[in-house]
Amino acid sequence: MSTNDATWLSQDAYDRLQNELNEHIAQRPAMAAEINARREEGDLKENGGYHAAREEQGKAEARIRYLQELLRVAKVGEAPSGDVVSVGTVVTIHFDDDTDDTETFLLGSREISATTDLTVYSPESALGQAIMGARTGQTVTYTAPTGAEIKVTVLSFEAFTG
Repeated sequence: MSTNDATWLSQDAYDRLQNELNEHIAQRPAMAAEINARREEGDLKENGGYHAAREEQGKAEARIRYLQELLRVAKVGEAPSGDVVSVGTVVTIHFDDDTDDTETFLLGSREISATTDLTVYSPESALGQAIMGARTGQTVTYTAPTGAEIKVTVLSFEAFTG
């Protein structure tokens, strides 16, 4: 995540992530004690408990760094509103193929997915990039991970109130 990136988060999502960060930080002393206890068991080359504890510590530290950066650059509060699709909007699209398939989703951070039943698409995803800045009725094309070109029409969008 670069320092120019900002992620929109509802207040609930921000609070949930801040609590998770605080819990991870509070667990640091216990993790260090676990590693020290495992280290005292003997030969580190063949000490599976020690290596597992170190791996868990590495995962926790990576999550702490990620959450700290995410929360540092987060835009918290009401989702932006306007006349084009932007981060923090609930979007309904129609797939312009032989089906009548539509999909409604939130364009935003996947970290907010715990606070909504909506599917959440990242603005960095192929679909997210294609619809950013689109207006109601506008048709856009994006390339799916399979390489297929997919056309969608933005039917509607509104600010997420989750």
